[in-house]
Amino acid sequence: MINGLIGKKINMSTSFDAEKGLAIPVTVIKLGPCKVTQVKTTNRDGYESVQIGFDEKNNLNKPQLGHQKRSESNYKILREVSSSDVNSVEVGQSFDCSIFEVGEKVTIQGISKGKGFAGTVKRYNFKGGPKTHGQSDRHRAPGSIGAGSSPGRVWKGTKMSGHMGDEKVTQKGLKIVKIDQENNLIEVKGSVPGSNTKNVIVTKENYASWIKKYKRWSFEKNFCFWWYMEAAI
Repeated sequence: MINGLIGKKINMSTSFDAEKGLAIPVTVIKLGPCKVTQVKTTNRDGYESVQIGFDEKNNLNKPQLGHQKRSESNYKILREVSSSDVNSVEVGQSFDCSIFEVGEKVTIQGISKGKGFAGTVKRYNFKGGPKTHGQSDRHRAPGSIGAGSSPGRVWKGTKMSGHMGDEKVTQKGLKIVKIDQENNLIEVKGSVPGSNTKNVIVTKENYASWIKKYKRWSFEKNFCFWWYMEAAI
């Protein structure tokens, strides 16, 4: 069983919960079906994963056609996802949205909407300059970007105007509200990165790693607090 699928964002809608009397904002995603094009193993590739394809096209080049010859498919988009048991997955096997369940929380990854060249007020929520006391055309100015004598240059990573959006965004903890297996559609509570008709990757939530990181962070925090109190006493 694989832990994720490739899908296409359709639009946003509203789902009604008759029992609780709630109107839930949801994002409709066409999820799969996805066919396995390659199975990677530790002995041959150094790690384990499953490569799946989505969105069939006829105008593929020769290398792409040769790569997908074993699976007898012509997919434009190929992505790798993890699997609970790689040995049980075969090339050519197809998966659909039935691998997910209603109420399950998933992680969705996509490309955010491009905003073009944006200023600091829009890009980083800068306050802007004062609007009185003789200030002219400084309402959305970025302000100072560094001292002249020392360091005498602009630090790398300084928040300035530039290209905004059109980057990979990962949204975690989104809940599946409804699954339509006949049409391969799922409804996810909340918003999903990207515009309509853009491709997204939906994977199962990995709570085990979250719990492990939280326990480690909690231990380090408590240990540092205890050491500080002992030193203060």
